[in-house]
Amino acid sequence: MSQHSRTLMHLPCSSLRNKRSRTCLAEGPDSECTPTESIQQRPPPLKVPLLLPRGKENEFVLARRSRRRKSSKSGVSLDHLPEELLLRIYSCLPLHDLLRISGVSRRWQRLASDESLWYSVDLEGLTHVGPALQQVLRTGVRRLRCPRAFVEEQYLTDSRPLQIVELDLSSSIIPTSTLQNILGRCRLLHHLSLEGLQLSNSIISCLVKNSNLLQLNLSGCSGFSSAALTELLQSCCRLEQLNVSWCSFSSDHVKSVVGHLSPTVSALNLSGYRESLTLDDVKVLVDRCPHIQTLDLSDGTLLTANSFPVLRQLRKLLHLSLSRCYHIHLAALSDLEKLIPSLRFLDIFGLVQENQLLSLKEELPHISINSRPFSAVARPTPASRPDRSMWGRTCRLRAGP
Repeated sequence: MSQHSRTLMHLPCSSLRNKRSRTCLAEGPDSECTPTESIQQRPPPLKVPLLLPRGKENEFVLARRSRRRKSSKSGVSLDHLPEELLLRIYSCLPLHDLLRISGVSRRWQRLASDESLWYSVDLEGLTHVGPALQQVLRTGVRRLRCPRAFVEEQYLTDSRPLQIVELDLSSSIIPTSTLQNILGRCRLLHHLSLEGLQLSNSIISCLVKNSNLLQLNLSGCSGFSSAALTELLQSCCRLEQLNVSWCSFSSDHVKSVVGHLSPTVSALNLSGYRESLTLDDVKVLVDRCPHIQTLDLSDGTLLTANSFPVLRQLRKLLHLSLSRCYHIHLAALSDLEKLIPSLRFLDIFGLVQENQLLSLKEELPHISINSRPFSAVARPTPASRPDRSMWGRTCRLRAGP
């Protein structure tokens, strides 16, 4: 019997299995192949290359990325950044944000208190300055601007020396005990403004320890004796600008200023002493401080034209203020350009009328008259510059807008 005429029962199982495997893919729906066997026997699909138009072979092809597993971690944590980089980031933050991040962790609190971030601080605009001021003083601040502030009575237990070099507390409401505590810890002050504050002899004694003072503004201050003022001026041997205008001074205070002021002073505001400033005081001042360039003697009602030959000795005098010195006549003012050749600015508010001022300007063509109504001597922010600068520079950290 031939192989083709044998029945299926006479064929070996292996032969039947091989024949079925070769023909199952070609058979129709009646094939006995299972779906699994069909999938396993099917050849893999051919990869068709992506054909791009000519000239666009180098263009990018956007494709959807597969989703990442939830367990995979991506990005860089801020906790893993080096401290130098974090400090660089913190230096770009305003004051409020810097205070907020200090509560994230102990490490962030330590870095947020770094002295490099708190070099210069402006607290103007805060409603309650007391707690903020107490916190800022712990950071090693060097330049602190806090004008027109209300500081509550508080007991500062920290007695460590402060690193403040420039301090502005102008027109603030601050208890003398708190002010004494702050100034008593200062030894490095170069620029200081206490304009309009109530002081004491103890506070003046604290300032004596700052022998490197360059600019001091005590305009409108009160509460200290002429002896304390003498001690202060004797210790400030490097003083360049002093503003003691409109203080509660007696004639002894005025004599203390002109008799003990450092010869290095180039700008002095001694205005507001109607019955206390005399011609003899001006003579003592000129002999002691020959390098003065800006001098304000406004409201000295005892001064007359006899003071002009005395002021002539100031060879570097550029700016002279004689506003409301009513005993100086207009005819004497017309000779100022000859008497003081170095003079470039003259303030005589209240002395001449508008029609007289025009003729005086023609007689003094090289002198600018009444162009500077506000004094800028030793003031951190002159009225002519209504910005938030402090002695020519702004603070980095600001509390207000």
